[in-house]
Amino acid sequence: MSLQACAELVCRGDPDRFLATMAASPMARAALFPIYAFNVEVARAPWVTQEPLIAEMRLQWWRDALAEIAGGGPVRAHQVTTPLAALLDARGADLLDGLIEARHWDIHRDPFQDADHFARYLDRTAGNLTLAAARSLGVAQDEAAIRDIAWAAGLANWFLAIPELEVRGRVPLVDGTPAAVRDLAGQGLARLSGAKTPRPAQTVLLAAWRAKPLLRQARAHPDRVARGDLRQSEFVRRWGLLRRSLSGF
Repeated sequence: MSLQACAELVCRGDPDRFLATMAASPMARAALFPIYAFNVEVARAPWVTQEPLIAEMRLQWWRDALAEIAGGGPVRAHQVTTPLAALLDARGADLLDGLIEARHWDIHRDPFQDADHFARYLDRTAGNLTLAAARSLGVAQDEAAIRDIAWAAGLANWFLAIPELEVRGRVPLVDGTPAAVRDLAGQGLARLSGAKTPRPAQTVLLAAWRAKPLLRQARAHPDRVARGDLRQSEFVRRWGLLRRSLSGF
């Protein structure tokens, strides 16, 4: 039941990762859904309240749960923590703890300090999540390439979220000018093109299947990012998933 609950959480909160995970084997799904459900819970924690202190407490609850998992003792009962505890070793728990630490940016309205701060945020959120998922399947041998692909996918998803972030009073980019957005998209595409990963990791990296087309749009038409006009038809979106599942990155 916990695994089913995790799958439903991911389906509602992260439909792209849900579709990518459903394309994996049942054994892989059993590992990926709890990790992705954890990410959904943590990602939404800063946004379900207007009170920063309450948001901090929500994130701390998950950090405490990860500490219990890393310690190997009893772990608080929850539909996500129960299956998660069976998947993570201390290193995996540490990766997800770093993800939570980065998510503290979401609570407050301070902008990113500089371009390096923004890059670290993407690496510790999208990168740590993807590496933890890869470790759960035993396919994390090429960490640098996995992080590069995850960073590019995180950037593409960030571009999609920018209009909503601005509505909520956040400053999502250090420099939101078209030229800077074009440059960022180019950085993401460069990471994708330079990353060569072993075939076993494709199960995890399939979740990044939309990164390349979205980043190409952002590079060619950077004004679409601020307008919330990066788009794919449902047919193109699903066809892209099928093509990636067959050909890889």
